[in-house]
Amino acid sequence: MQRRAMLLQDIRDFFQQREVLEVETPILSPYANVDPAIESFSVREQGKDYYLHTSPEFAMKRLLAAGSGAIFQIAKVFRQEELGRWHHPEFTLLEWYRPQWTLSALMEEVLALIQSLDNQFKQLSVQYDTYQKIFQRYTGIDPLNTTVSVLRQYSQNAGFAVEGLGEDKDAWLDLLMVHVIEPKMASGITFISEYPTTQAALARINSCNPQVADRFEMYIKGVEIANGFYELKDAKEQELRFMQDNRYRKQHQQAVLPYDRKLLMALEDGLPDCSGVAVGVDRLLMLATGATHIEQVLSFGLEKS
Repeated sequence: MQRRAMLLQDIRDFFQQREVLEVETPILSPYANVDPAIESFSVREQGKDYYLHTSPEFAMKRLLAAGSGAIFQIAKVFRQEELGRWHHPEFTLLEWYRPQWTLSALMEEVLALIQSLDNQFKQLSVQYDTYQKIFQRYTGIDPLNTTVSVLRQYSQNAGFAVEGLGEDKDAWLDLLMVHVIEPKMASGITFISEYPTTQAALARINSCNPQVADRFEMYIKGVEIANGFYELKDAKEQELRFMQDNRYRKQHQQAVLPYDRKLLMALEDGLPDCSGVAVGVDRLLMLATGATHIEQVLSFGLEKS
C-alpha cells in the first residue's frame, strides 16, 4: 500500500513538472469498447444499458478536441474475463496525450517516466525494434508477408499448436509473440514499433509504409507495460474500424456493441495531431516490488473484494 501510494505520487509529480494537466472522465458510458479482444462490463440504470470503461481513451480524446492541451489520467478501468498472474478485471491505468508530439518523442517520455519511478529500471538495457525485425530475429518469419499456414506449421513444430484460431492471422501472430518472442525480452526494456495495420487499433496507418501502423508497445523484462499510438484523427476511418470490429464480433458469436458516436463527433470537430499512451500501473508496481502475482499489489483481489 505504501509503495503504491509513493508510485502514484511520483507519477503525478512527473507530469506536474512537465505541465501536463491531470483530468478525470466518466467511468460509465452508453458506449462500449467494440475491440473483439476486450469485453466490457455492462450495468443497467433507469432502463438503459451503460458500460464501464476499459480505458479513458475515448473521453480524453474528446477533451483534446475541445482544446485541453496535454493531459493525463490515472483511472480504474474494467475488462471482463481477465484474471490471472498479470491480469485482473479491475485495474489501474495511466494514460496521457501529447498534442503535436511524434511517436518517437512520446517513447522517450515513457522511458523517462519509467526510469524516474525506480532506480532498478535505470540499470536495464534499452532496445528499439520494429515488429517485423523482432519476429524475423526470433522466428525467421516475416510477419507482414507470411501466411496463416506458415504460422500454424511453425507453432506445431514448436509444440504449442492451438485449436480454434482458424484463419485469424493476428491470433497466430499473438501466439508466437507470447510464447516465443516475449520470453526473449526478459532482461531489459524493449520498445516494439510499426505493428501490422491489422493491429492498428486507434493508431494511424504509417504514411510511408501502408503495411504498418504508427503504434508501439513497451516491455520491461518481457512484460507488456505500455501501448502507444500516433492517434487516428479521421472520423470516417475510425467509424469504419468500429464497424469492422462489430462484424468480427458477430462472426465469432460475440455481442455486437454500441460504439462511441460522441468520439466520432469530436474527431469531426478536429482532434489535434497527437500521440498517446497507456501504462499498466499494477504491472509496473509488480516489477518494481518483485511481486509474482497481481493480487500481491492490490489491497483486495477479486475473491476478497
